[in-house]
Amino acid sequence: MANLTRLTAVIAESNPLRFTPAGLPALDMRLEHESQVEEAGSQRMVRLVLKAVALGAMAERLVKQPIGSQWLFSGFLASPRNAKSVVLHIQDFQQDQFQGASNGHVQEIQ
Repeated sequence: MANLTRLTAVIAESNPLRFTPAGLPALDMRLEHESQVEEAGSQRMVRLVLKAVALGAMAERLVKQPIGSQWLFSGFLASPRNAKSVVLHIQDFQQDQFQGASNGHVQEIQ
């Protein structure tokens, strides 16, 4: 089974950098996404808010990015212990080629 998520999103909220009990830097964030996709032959507006977390060097890179900036995030989805929600665990992010456009995009979820 694969668990790969790529999502263009805006950093809506970023908590202060924290450290795990093992000493790894960790950053908790809230991402916002808006796009228009085709579903069953019709256009549909998609809006979502997603919790995200980055660890290690990725957290140290992300904490420097401004609120409101748009990026293409890659990672995997997981549920926190004893929760039914999902969190995007960010493994990479890069400048979004569509930055400045009015909508983002979801590329794939496997």
